[in-house]
Amino acid sequence: MEQDDRLRSCALKLQDYELNNIVGKSDEQLLTEEYIKLKGKDNDKNHHNPSVIPRFYYKLPDEDDVVMQKLREESRALLLQRKSQELLDNNELQGLWYILDKYHTLSSNGEDKMISYEDFMKVSAECGPKCRSFFNAVTFSRLLQGDPYGRISIMQFFNYTMRKVWMHQTRIGLSLYDVAGQGYLREPDLENYILELIPTLPQLGGLEKSFYSFYVCTAVRKFFFFLDSMKTGKVKIVDILNCTFLDELLELRDEDLPQERQNANWFSATSALRVYGQYLNLDTDHNGMLSRDELSKYGTGTLTNVFLDRVFQECLTYEGEMDYKAYLDFVLAMENRGEAQALQYIFRLLDVQGVGHLNIFALNYFFKDEIFDMIKPVNPLWITLQDLNDSGQGEVVTNILIDLNGFWNYENREMLMAESATD
Repeated sequence: MEQDDRLRSCALKLQDYELNNIVGKSDEQLLTEEYIKLKGKDNDKNHHNPSVIPRFYYKLPDEDDVVMQKLREESRALLLQRKSQELLDNNELQGLWYILDKYHTLSSNGEDKMISYEDFMKVSAECGPKCRSFFNAVTFSRLLQGDPYGRISIMQFFNYTMRKVWMHQTRIGLSLYDVAGQGYLREPDLENYILELIPTLPQLGGLEKSFYSFYVCTAVRKFFFFLDSMKTGKVKIVDILNCTFLDELLELRDEDLPQERQNANWFSATSALRVYGQYLNLDTDHNGMLSRDELSKYGTGTLTNVFLDRVFQECLTYEGEMDYKAYLDFVLAMENRGEAQALQYIFRLLDVQGVGHLNIFALNYFFKDEIFDMIKPVNPLWITLQDLNDSGQGEVVTNILIDLNGFWNYENREMLMAESATD
């Protein structure tokens, strides 16, 4: 008990050094704030003294140092608890709306509730210390929408506040799974997060528990395919928050989510079962892996032989066969060919010489056509990934090079357009 008390006491002193990974403050802000806290207000006048530099870096404890690992874990838990308590709860949000509504005026069309900057600051004075960080001139100016009286919509401001609160809540929630405490999640960390999230999503209520591991794998691959292009095995929490994937995942809280939206949502039960069902159907020998011949039946079975060869030359395989995780990367690339990460995946396959560009040899290896004219590359002898992105024709070109249907559709585009116009 005495040792635990000492650990908690030390953790309270150390917890603030985790702030950079939790709330995203700059190093300069952290150094200034922590120096003032550790040295006391009486020494505030010295914090600009370059000869007095506070300690701001602590080496991560060794894995076998159990005491220091527990200390660090406790400090992070206390920090996250403290940051969570600083957020607005539902009652405080309702109180904020009540005060905003008290000061509103109607817009010129009589429909929108607006507030002036003067009244905006009056609300700031009434709403309590937790709310005041949202009330500043920068936020007000960003929400201006050309109102002739210089007012903003109280609904837009309230939605902005709720979004900020949600972002901080989500960041804290994700940080609980950040075992390393470095502001990123490894695959096992994100797998644990999504696994524990499943029971809170009504749209996943029908999933059999035996399918949970496959669902988690399917969901996690989208995060890592798009956010870990360098294949480091980890994704930054800030990148998870900045993308739309969490929005799509948490959309499954809606019990009345239309079927059309479920079909378009990678994280829905419908989508996960579709992708896994396709994998099982391709696995004709039922060994849990896909051979080159089995993958050739993907989609409409029109993938070119040379492209299939490249897939099995470049992608991670086990004794020449592809596992479910590698298949998910393949599907994500094929279904999102307009995205930069999918183009990067496919470009690597098309770059048969591994020289970082597509030259005449590489293109002849797949098809000889008007691709150079479509892309208009900077260098007339080859096409770079940047050329593909800049041209806006990356999806069309990759369709032509890897899919017979894509090539046929492009070659017959004028006929297809004429038929469409006639219909």
